[in-house]
This record gives sequence, structure tokens and C-alpha cells, in this order.
Amino acid sequence: MLFNPALSNFVCTDSESLDYIEVIPDRSWVDRGPGFGKRFEELPAVYKILTEVAQAKPVVMHCIGLSICSAGLFDEEYLSYLARWREKYDCAWVSEHLSYSRNGTERESNAAVALSIPYDTEMLDMVSERVNVVQARLGCPFLLENNVDYLRIPNQEMTEAEFLNRLTHRTGCYLLLDLHNVYTNAVNHKVDAFDFLTALDLTRVLEIHVAGGISMMGFHVDSHTGPVLEEVWELLRFVAPRAPALRGVTFEFHESSWRSLRDEGVKSQLSGARNVLAAL
Repeated sequence: MLFNPALSNFVCTDSESLDYIEVIPDRSWVDRGPGFGKRFEELPAVYKILTEVAQAKPVVMHCIGLSICSAGLFDEEYLSYLARWREKYDCAWVSEHLSYSRNGTERESNAAVALSIPYDTEMLDMVSERVNVVQARLGCPFLLENNVDYLRIPNQEMTEAEFLNRLTHRTGCYLLLDLHNVYTNAVNHKVDAFDFLTALDLTRVLEIHVAGGISMMGFHVDSHTGPVLEEVWELLRFVAPRAPALRGVTFEFHESSWRSLRDEGVKSQLSGARNVLAAL
């Protein structure tokens, strides 16, 4: 399960429901940006919860701030802080999004959303080099998550699946396969999700994300709201037996959905994932 503030009590009182907990480390500190004297300030309340949970359950990291596909910057100061954080909680693996959100050097701007990248050789070369640096620095498996492409770049040099396959084969990194992202792209761009998954090298999938979302006027939004969609469960049933390196299936939801899910709703989603895996 991916931790959010609404789960502060749940992860402490219902830890027996969890096999592991995934944490966005960027929500555990204040980052004042590169070049600031004391750049990172830890949030005591969050660290208290994490310290308690980490004593009972494995912790893995899902980062949002590296922006590994930003052409104009590669934040090694941020990466070094991630490495210290990973060591502190003995995280089994670390993941990031195959996208970018940060732009600029002297005056940086942040889109606060994972932006699409071109699937071409130039991007592949740049990201591969950075992945090698990240893996060496972290000292654990590093995963990249497939992105939601609300706007697709025309005349791509290669398909998304081909890009991901080349990246994982070249660097040895793994995939965090977000199945709701796959479903969202399939709906919005009118393509077959199973065709994409068939073309993807599923032997490189170490973790899977499942989530819910909403549709508006024929357009699907990766909102992480509510329970996992049945179409996403179907994708999981297809992928899981074909992913021999799979180590975890993570349910993620936005904290705004807590009022409708509550404890029993969260447990139901976790049970749904276990049922799929138990049927293998």
C-alpha cells in the first residue's frame, strides 16, 4: 500500500493487513531547493510514524522529485539525500517516474505533475546514463514507472514498450508497472492495453501499482480515487503470471478518498490483490 496522511492511524493499528508499505519520501520533508543552505527539513510527525512502521514492516520508496528526464538538470544533491534515506530505512527498492516535472537551472520551475517524454534515442541515451548513476548511488534495485500520456508526441521514433524494453535491457533497471496508467492511456488514446502489455518485457516488472480513477466526457483521469477498477484487476490477472520478478502489488489512492474507503475499503483492495496472486 502507498502511504498517504489519511493512513496515519491505519498503518499503526492495522499493520497486520500489510506485507510492506510504500512511502513517497518527498512528503516526509520540506525541500527548499538546490543551493539552499539547509535544503531538507524533516517533518517530525511523519518520521515518527515511519520509524514505528519500519520496525514491523518492510519499507520501499516511491519518489516524485528526481525528475530524471529533465534535460537541463540532474539533481545529484537530491539523489544523495535519497541514498541516505534509503539506508536509514533499509528500503528493498526505490522507484521513480519515467518523466520530468522540473525545468530550468538558475531559476527552476516545477510543473507538479509527471510530464510525457519523447520516446527517441536521445532521451534513451540520457536516461540510461542517469539510471546507471542512480543505481550505483542507491545500492539497491531501481524501478521506473510507466507514465500517463494525456498528450502524445507525434511521429515517435519508437513505441513506449520498445523504449521501456531497451532501457531495462541496457541498464538492468526494473519497471514499476502502473496498470491504471496503462488503462488510462488505452482509454484516452483508443488503443488496446493488452497489446501494450504483450509487447512489454514483463520479466523486468518488479512492482505493480493498481488504483482507481474517474471518467469525464469520455476522457479518463488518473485521479487515484476510490477502489481499483475492474478493468485494472483484469490487467493484473494478465500480467502477474507473466512477471517472474514481481515482488509487490501496491494499492494507491488519494487521501480525499478516505471518507468513502475507510479501513474496510482499504483492506478489501489489499485482499483483491492477494486473491489475484493466490490464484497463480
